[in-house]
Amino acid sequence: MAKFLRRDAKRFSKFGKGKGKKAKWRNPTGRDNKMREKRKGYPAVVSIGYKKSSDSKREIIKISNIKDLEISTKGQILVLGRIGAKKRAQIAKKSVELKLEFENFNPKKFLKNFKNKEKSKKEDEKKEKNSTDKKGEDKK
Repeated sequence: MAKFLRRDAKRFSKFGKGKGKKAKWRNPTGRDNKMREKRKGYPAVVSIGYKKSSDSKREIIKISNIKDLEISTKGQILVLGRIGAKKRAQIAKKSVELKLEFENFNPKKFLKNFKNKEKSKKEDEKKEKNSTDKKGEDKK
C-alpha cells in the first residue's frame, strides 16, 4: 500500500517532512498541478483501488476495565482508554498475566514506575508523621 503524502511534503517541514503523523493528506488542487492530473513520475493520489484487503485488517478494542481485557484475545489490537492510575495498574497486572500487548501502553514499564511512586509516597507519609509527632512532644 502506498503512503499518501500531500504535494511538496518532502520539501517543506510544515507539510510533514520527516514528521510521520503530521504528514497529512491534502487533495491536490490547482490548474497545472501534475499530481492532480495523475502524471507519470509524480506521487500517487488517493483513489479507488488502494483499499486494504479485509483480511489484513485487525479488530481494535478499547480497554477501559478488566472485563474488556478478559474478553479480548491475542489477535486483536488493544488500546487503553483514559482511566486513572489505580485501575490502570490493575489492568497492567492482568495484561502481564495474560501476555497481552497494547498499542499505546507498556504495562511492564508502567508497573515499575507505579511501584516506585507508591514507595516514595509511603516514605513521605512516614516522614510527615514523624515530624508532626516531634512537634507535639516539643509543646508538652
